[in-house]
Amino acid sequence: MDLGGGMWQRLIAVVLVMTVAAGCTGQGEGSGGGIDEDLLRNHDWTQMPGTSARDDILRVSALDRRIVEQDSSGGQPNPPLNLAGPHLRSDGDFTVTARMSGVGDDGGDSWLRLYGRVPVIYDEWRQERPSLRVGVTADGQVKVQIWYGKSDGPAISEDFDCGCSGTVTLAVSSIGDTFHVKADGRRLGTVHDPGVFAEGTVWFGLEADAGEDERREGWSLTQLLARAESGDSLRVIEAPQLRQEQSDDSLRARAADVGRPFDVGTALAENPLLTDSRYRALAGSQFSMLTPENAFKPQFLHPRPGVYDFGDADLVVRFARANGMKVHAHTLVWHEALPNWMRENDGPQEVRRTMLQHIAMVAGHFKGKVAEWDVVNEPMSDDEKSYTNGDLGLRSDQSPWFEAMGEEYIDEAFRAAHRADPKARLFLNEYGIEEEGERWDALYDLVKRLKKRGVPIDGVGFQNHEYTAGDRTDPETFRSHVQDLAELGVQARVSEMDVPIREDEEDGRQTQADEMAGKLRVCLEEPNCTSFSTWGFTDRYGSTADTKIYPPRTADSLPWDAALRPKPAYERLLEAFDEA
Repeated sequence: MDLGGGMWQRLIAVVLVMTVAAGCTGQGEGSGGGIDEDLLRNHDWTQMPGTSARDDILRVSALDRRIVEQDSSGGQPNPPLNLAGPHLRSDGDFTVTARMSGVGDDGGDSWLRLYGRVPVIYDEWRQERPSLRVGVTADGQVKVQIWYGKSDGPAISEDFDCGCSGTVTLAVSSIGDTFHVKADGRRLGTVHDPGVFAEGTVWFGLEADAGEDERREGWSLTQLLARAESGDSLRVIEAPQLRQEQSDDSLRARAADVGRPFDVGTALAENPLLTDSRYRALAGSQFSMLTPENAFKPQFLHPRPGVYDFGDADLVVRFARANGMKVHAHTLVWHEALPNWMRENDGPQEVRRTMLQHIAMVAGHFKGKVAEWDVVNEPMSDDEKSYTNGDLGLRSDQSPWFEAMGEEYIDEAFRAAHRADPKARLFLNEYGIEEEGERWDALYDLVKRLKKRGVPIDGVGFQNHEYTAGDRTDPETFRSHVQDLAELGVQARVSEMDVPIREDEEDGRQTQADEMAGKLRVCLEEPNCTSFSTWGFTDRYGSTADTKIYPPRTADSLPWDAALRPKPAYERLLEAFDEA
């Protein structure tokens, strides 16, 4: 992208003023003279993760949300933003003013982040897009960081000596291709601006870093103003309406005519739900059930011991209720997507206590708001030897739950979920079990044991991830497994289907359509199959994107392409309903 041409002659000007001083006005230091728009009062900040609102003051607490790799390594920061609150639309220069208190004096960093485009989370991996982060560090410095969508970490990071603590006024102005940084009226220096706000939108995030003191109380935002500069226009945009227009020509309309309770669903991500109108419209109109793609996973809503934040998860539930959709909640117990502290418990009793407390708190919070839970996700081993050496095929590696309790952790998890939410249906969710082989045999035997012990398991989710041609399974094989579960009095569902195809695969999209429609047809014909769900519905945000490059390259896996156009798979799914 050419940043030096005429398109940048009218780059947005941003002036950010952080004021922590008795008697300070909190007015911006921009060059213009527009009318200040108050972004705190009379606007919704109640869904901002990590904050609590009282008397028009936001208290910002340390969440320390991080996303670990599937092998439990790493720890990519996942700071929150205010999706359900106000954001800005500007055609030119503007000023943002923020008044803060309690910064830089308690061992942690305090941050305001302005997003030119919100991040995308691809199923436990966060793609950073253009944003500016500015704050006061624990050692009194002013730090400015800039992302431009080409890496996880900031492309530009500058520290400025300030001696700031307790009483601070910061200003960052974007003029041309340069941010100018001030503190208490003093010029600290400049930082290159690669066009962070080129699209004319600004979303807000607030962060408190715990630092070395896990007991840090955070900081407070007492004022947030926005003002147009130099005669340009500025609008404050509220969060969109969640309720979407319904259509008689949709998957959910077809599912309603099946003649028995049956749902068609998809995994949904909260960021595009609030920021992409076409994604939101399709999600609300096409599906009768949703699965939160990430918002219910432990590392997203239980990032620190004793610290829960349901902001993003509540938002997904609100969307479902606004559109008459059921929620299939995913997931309470898994060996992945765990915050690091959950792997650091000492002793089996502490591990057990952590699991039971997590289930009680999370399932209790959503009691009566969700229809179904994935109580235990992917308990079967990836080690083929475990199916023949007496381990019963259960995952023993990387699972703190199995290591502490053995198979009994599954019993305990289901019983705890039933106590917390007795009316919800409870599922075990697994991949690869739609195929014949030892994995399916071991899963079936596990379900038989659970039923014999009186464990309240209602159903099994068949993920149906068909990542390679070898993963593609004859629908009749899948049918036989659904029927086997019926004999045990257990329900079944297709829970996470996607069918990636290669660019060089001949008739790939036709194959994709056949695979999806074939599994749906089985579900419609077998009475104990209760729903059919894909893992996302558009390649624009699909989790099979190639994340080894930045920005990721979208895959071809789902019923709608990256431009949100329906593929043959969508038409075939409609036809499968019509043929039922």
